Amino acid sequence: MSGAIKFGTDGWRAIIADEYTVENVARVSQGVASWLANQHSDNPSVIIGHDCRFNGDLFMQTAVQVFLQNGVKVYMAEGFVSTPMVSLGANVYGADLGIVITASHNPPAYNGYKLKAGYGGPLSPEKVQEVQDMIPEFVDAACKSVSLDGAKATGALSVVELEKEYIAHVEKNFDIEAIWNSGMRLAFDAMYGAGQNVLKGLFPNMTFLHCDHNPTFKGQAPEPIEKNLQELKKLIVESKSIDCALATDGDADRIGLFNSRGEFVDSHHIILLLIHYMVKYKGMTGKVVTAFSCTPRIAKMCEHYGLEHQTVKIGFKYVAGIMVEEDVLLGGEESGGIATKGHIPERDGIWMGMIIWEFMAKSGKNLDELIAEVYEIVGEFKFERSDLHITEELKQRIIKNCENNVYTSFGPYQVERTETIDGFKYFFQDGRWVMIRPSGTEPVLRVYAEAPNLEEVRRILKVTEETIC
Repeated sequence: MSGAIKFGTDGWRAIIADEYTVENVARVSQGVASWLANQHSDNPSVIIGHDCRFNGDLFMQTAVQVFLQNGVKVYMAEGFVSTPMVSLGANVYGADLGIVITASHNPPAYNGYKLKAGYGGPLSPEKVQEVQDMIPEFVDAACKSVSLDGAKATGALSVVELEKEYIAHVEKNFDIEAIWNSGMRLAFDAMYGAGQNVLKGLFPNMTFLHCDHNPTFKGQAPEPIEKNLQELKKLIVESKSIDCALATDGDADRIGLFNSRGEFVDSHHIILLLIHYMVKYKGMTGKVVTAFSCTPRIAKMCEHYGLEHQTVKIGFKYVAGIMVEEDVLLGGEESGGIATKGHIPERDGIWMGMIIWEFMAKSGKNLDELIAEVYEIVGEFKFERSDLHITEELKQRIIKNCENNVYTSFGPYQVERTETIDGFKYFFQDGRWVMIRPSGTEPVLRVYAEAPNLEEVRRILKVTEETIC
C-alpha cells in the first residue's frame, strides 16, 4: 500500500528516492487533476515549472503526463524557473492552477510540490486540503506512455518562457536606470537556486556568487539565513567595495540581505524598510499583514503611518489569502518571504531586493542610513533564530510544556505575557521576547528572539535552550 502524502506549511516535501518518487509525484498530480475536474469542469489548465534540484525535469514531465491524460491543458516552463515566475505565469496565462516542483530552502536531498492559485499566489489552505484528500493510492500506468511531443502538436501542451517574461516584468516596474546610475556596487548570491539568471541581464557588472547550476547546492541547504551565507559575508568584508548584497533561496521566493560591512539584515528590518519606503517616499497606502513570528515593531511602524496591521498564522498562504481579498500594502514572514502591492500576492526575493536597491538609489543613502530612519520610528533592535535539531520525543515534550504553561521564566527573563496564535511567544520586559515553534516543513524546533542588541539576543536563545532541553 502506498503511504499517505501530506502537504505542510508550504507544499509537500520529501526526500528524493525515498518518499519523493516518480510514482508519488504522479499520485499527487492525479489528485490535482481530479480536483481540477471538480472545480473547473470546462477546459481546466495548469502552468508548471521546476527549480534546480536533482531530476526536476523528470518529475515535472511525470506531472505533465498525468495532467494530459486527464484532459488538462498544460503550460510547461522552459528550463528551471523560480516560484515567483510560475506564480506570475499563472496570472498572465489565466491558468486555473500553478505547480512548482521545488523544495524551496530545504536541504538538497529533498524535493517538493507547491500549489499556486490562478491569481498568482499560494492556493488557500482549505483548497490544498481538498487536493490532498483526492490523492489516490495508485495511478494508472498508462500515463507514462503519453507523448509530450504529440501533445505539443495538438496544442494540449505549450512550452512557455517564464524567465524571460519575469525579467520583462521587473524592467517594467523598476527604475533600472536609477540603480545603474547610482554608482552602487551590488552583489547577488543565488545559492545555486532558480533565480540565478535574472540579474545577469539587468546588471551584468554586478558581483555574482553561486550563480551556476549545481543540483546538490554543494551540500548546503539553500536558505538565505546568515549561517548559510558565510561565503557572501566573507566576500563583502574582504572586498570592502560592495554597498549591498542580495541572496535568494532555492526557488528565489525568499530574501537575504547584507550591508556594506557584511552584516546580515534580517527580514524584520527588510519589512520595516519596505513599509517606510513605500509610504513615506512613494505615498502608497494599504493594510500590512505579517506572520506571528515577526517583530511587534511592525505594528509600531504601522501605527506611526496610520496603517492597519494584522497578524496571522505562519505560512505565506495565510498572508496571500488576505492580499487577494483586501487592499494590502505588504505581506511578510520572518523567514524571508515578503510580497508587496503592485506585484503578485507571492513571496519574491528578487523583487524585494529590487525595491531596496531602488530605495537606496532614489534616496542617495546607504542601507545603514535608511535603517537609522527606521530606528527613529520603532527603536533599535536585533533578532536571531536558532533551529534545534532534536528528537521527536523531546520536541513533543517541549510543546506539551508550552501548552501547559510550564515555562514562566527563561534564565533571568520573567515572562510577562504569552501569545499563542501559532507557536508560543513569550514577552519579557521592555519589548524583549522569545518564541518557540515546531517547523511545518522540517524536523526541527525553531526558537526566535528579539532584544536591543545581538549579544542579549544570543543570551536569550542560550538560556531558552537550556530551559527547554
